[in-house]
Amino acid sequence: MTITHVLIPHHGRSVHATLYLPEATAPVPAVLMSHGYNGCGTDFDHGARYLAENGVAALCYTFCGGSTRDISGFPTTEMTLFTEREDALALTDYLRGHGAVDASRVYLFGASMGGMVSVLAAQERPEDIAGLALLFPALCIPDNWNERFPRVEDIPETVDFWGMLLGRGFFLALREMDVFARMPEFTKPVIILQGDEDPVVRMADSQRAASLYPQAELVVYPGEGHGFSARADADVFRRLLALVKG
Repeated sequence: MTITHVLIPHHGRSVHATLYLPEATAPVPAVLMSHGYNGCGTDFDHGARYLAENGVAALCYTFCGGSTRDISGFPTTEMTLFTEREDALALTDYLRGHGAVDASRVYLFGASMGGMVSVLAAQERPEDIAGLALLFPALCIPDNWNERFPRVEDIPETVDFWGMLLGRGFFLALREMDVFARMPEFTKPVIILQGDEDPVVRMADSQRAASLYPQAELVVYPGEGHGFSARADADVFRRLLALVKG
């Protein structure tokens, strides 16, 4: 396995990422691994190593402005779901253009808000994404914030949420958003992995998504919340590997 730090410039900013590349003589499938709200690129180091040890490339990264640990210089107050989608698509392009990667087998894996961003990226570029693995995807984000700020004039300039400062643009970008509307258009394989005791992400949203995607499987983990035990986490990456290996 080769582990390399890479810097991906796009839209006037640069994403810091780490590429985990297996030893191989032919192009390999790859997974783009997107962290959750205020997470960082090292969150899935263990999963990325597991994939690379089993013949699958993995790219972990920190969203620009998506974490208090981000070092890109992009302010958290300028981050939105759409700037994060831009990050994800730029890294998808990087993987598809890498000589060691099979461009037809690039998958997106995302946890919580990273799952939501992965859904948006796949809707934007379905032809470039071979499949999705969504770990307790936060599909509830638009509803949650639009309920909190029912009118545009209710939205403040900044909100300190879970230790990270968000700007007004984050909430404006959620107005009129329906993340479910285009799910039937994505015909590639999808797995959704959800704990039945998750206090953040609604089971109903994951069930709805699973019913809308033409090729979807919902895996429910009894007793798991928003963040899995080591045992459930290991199962997630086994299932991810199985998805990618087909």
